[in-house]
Amino acid sequence: MTRRHLRLAAVAAAGALALTACASNGASTAPAEDGEVSGEVTMWMYPVIKDEAASKEFWAGAEADFEEEHPGVDLTIELQPFAKRDEQISAALAANSGPDLALVTPDMAATYLNVGGVQPVGEAIDDPDVFYPSTIEAGTFDGEVYGVPIFQNIATNVVNTKVFADAGLEIPDTWDDVLEAAPVLAEQGIAVMDYAGTTEQTLNLSFYPFLWQAGGSVFTDDGTDVAFDSKEGVAALEFLVDLQEMGGLPADSATASITIEGSPWAAGKVGIHTNGLPAELAPLRAAVGGEGVEAALPFEDEIRATFGNPGLMALTSINKQQNREAAYAVLEFLSSKEFQTELSVASGNFSSRTDVPAPGEGADYETLEAALEYAIPGEPNPAARQVMAALAPYIQSALRGELSPEEALDQAADEARGILDRN
Repeated sequence: MTRRHLRLAAVAAAGALALTACASNGASTAPAEDGEVSGEVTMWMYPVIKDEAASKEFWAGAEADFEEEHPGVDLTIELQPFAKRDEQISAALAANSGPDLALVTPDMAATYLNVGGVQPVGEAIDDPDVFYPSTIEAGTFDGEVYGVPIFQNIATNVVNTKVFADAGLEIPDTWDDVLEAAPVLAEQGIAVMDYAGTTEQTLNLSFYPFLWQAGGSVFTDDGTDVAFDSKEGVAALEFLVDLQEMGGLPADSATASITIEGSPWAAGKVGIHTNGLPAELAPLRAAVGGEGVEAALPFEDEIRATFGNPGLMALTSINKQQNREAAYAVLEFLSSKEFQTELSVASGNFSSRTDVPAPGEGADYETLEAALEYAIPGEPNPAARQVMAALAPYIQSALRGELSPEEALDQAADEARGILDRN
């Protein structure tokens, strides 16, 4: 993605954020004369550890551990809710009041870079080669790194093996396998796979993995146009519509929620839960009696692909020169093998580092770790969320049979291009 592309997608707050950046950017300051890094750093962290009490305990410990290593730095870690995270950080940047460091997604990093809200952090990463390449690439723009990856999400298929064994079928691995198994299972009232079509579900965990598997992408390579209306995009949506028509998806897939309780999966009426996250494995297994459930690699068509989004710690334009070295020290701490090992265990997420073990043991985690090879970190484009919101209802229309896949994507693309033009 080029800076030219990023500027094309400037948001209304660009002027305010640009002024903020100009006021605070500059060369990093040298450490104190005695060689000890000093300063004050505020960090906004979000609930990557789902249990609230465990989260508070972990981050309080992390703050204490860091300050023990760097007694000259006053680190304050403030726990924030995920709700309206983007709006919260944007408002803080515009007001030049808020965190020095904040946890962001790749598309958020692209947006904030576009308006001067984040600063390079590459020098805080001692050895980029120990990280999964996709986690570094997700926060890299024009050769500069703007996000230190501190963990890695991964989604993949979760299979009810009993469904396929009872039908005398192999577990599907490719789209062709899915299409072959679908009518056999449909005769028994079972969907070969599920699909969460609600607009509350991110397309990163619904339509986009199929788009990527077909060899397509949401945006063009330079990011100046959408590309989901390509032949690959049509093929991906046709795959889902064909499955719907042959009973290969649950009847309510166009609007289905992401809940497990009371779902067709829990009733034993689904063979594969698509795009499942590690934290879902235990409840998915429990929902069908505790046995016969295992993780599997994502489907393959033109390529094998799935969604795997890194958590990026960004250095904001609020950070002042006198605290720059202190912020770098925090980033180095967060990217270390020791810290990421602890975070991986506490959160259940994979580390962004290749030298940190999986957060659990057994076949499931071996498969999840193998799936990291096929992870795509979403679409790091400043307009990604707006385009996603425009596209989702048209995917629903196709699944309901109101529009053909080609008509749905053409109409969605017209709306999405209007978004890009306005930005």
